[in-house]
Amino acid sequence: MDKPAGPTSHDVVAHVRRVCGERSIGHTGTLDPFATGLLVLLLGKGTRVARFLDGLAKTYLATAHLGMRTTTDDLTGEPMGDTWEGPLPGEASLAAALAGFVGTQAQVPPAFSAKKLDGERAYARARRGEAVTLAASDITVHAAELVSVEGPSVTFRVTVSTGTYVRALARDLGERLGVGAHLTALRREAIGPLLVEHAVALDAVAAETPLWPLGAVLSHLPSATVDDAGQVDIGHGRPIPGVQVGPVALFAGDQVIAIADGDGRWLKPTVVLAAR
Repeated sequence: MDKPAGPTSHDVVAHVRRVCGERSIGHTGTLDPFATGLLVLLLGKGTRVARFLDGLAKTYLATAHLGMRTTTDDLTGEPMGDTWEGPLPGEASLAAALAGFVGTQAQVPPAFSAKKLDGERAYARARRGEAVTLAASDITVHAAELVSVEGPSVTFRVTVSTGTYVRALARDLGERLGVGAHLTALRREAIGPLLVEHAVALDAVAAETPLWPLGAVLSHLPSATVDDAGQVDIGHGRPIPGVQVGPVALFAGDQVIAIADGDGRWLKPTVVLAAR
């Protein structure tokens, strides 16, 4: 799906459920209501492969407003602290600051986030006005580049690991530059090999909208073709010979019938999608 600004990720799932008449639908990677872009929905048996998409890197086009911090680190929050009145950094400083994020680092999640603190969502405490201090988590920024600068608005593209808060990157960008910043726009362009250019707009979804085959969605995994005898073994949960290591998509023809865990000698099925 190419999610528009406004609805929550849950709203998108509910809409597709109504239109397609499929009760079992899940999504990978929540987008905030103001964010747009790629939201992968898994239908029916496809929901069982969600965990094999969780670790994929994600690419975002983001816009930050320099000179003001907010309580949520984005445009939905209240202004916090003083507004910067001095000169703003130039493109060279911005590009250098963004490049400095590339690599693995500890990131403090926003106070208004779904992270749990003593069993309660952090945003629930923050909304009550309580002070929220969250532990930093290790994240990886694979790439970061400056796209454009228009006054205090800075647009940049980042490819990041799962669990990275782009609004926290906008916040930290402002801190590094000494002027403060918050996120004003966010569009997810890719999840691993899946691109938003191939997504369907929410208002274009219909009962006859074609679904992507699981083989395309799982193209980042190594694969193996299973013969007739192997399909019987897979259907009974028995391992078959194979040299791959880690998760492997098992095909019968052009259909994914299972995901197996390979140890270099055997492929042990962990998710069976079709049995013979």
